[in-house]
Amino acid sequence: MNRISKYLIRFYQKYLSVISFGSCRYYPSCSNYALWQYENNTFFKATYFTISRILRCNQLFAGGFDYPVVKIVKHNNINFKKIKIKYWLVPMADDKYLIVKNREWKNNNDE
Repeated sequence: MNRISKYLIRFYQKYLSVISFGSCRYYPSCSNYALWQYENNTFFKATYFTISRILRCNQLFAGGFDYPVVKIVKHNNINFKKIKIKYWLVPMADDKYLIVKNREWKNNNDE
């Protein structure tokens, strides 16, 4: 279900959001927020948080920065391999983390 939802969101971002004007009051945009939720939460939690975010994206709310918050269980097994970081997890309280996407810069050597 997560895969289908992410596909529909990417379809919206590529084809449907082009014909509408950019009117999201939050950063990251509602569609990016939904993608991050589906990548880091279960289907039902991600759907709940996405719908509540879309309902808050109107003139009655101030908007601003609204990063997804997820609960992650800590593991003690550490792998010392070279990894590519997709998200930064900023600790908040009680095993809850704020998700911030890592900015990927394009290098001339990677092309």
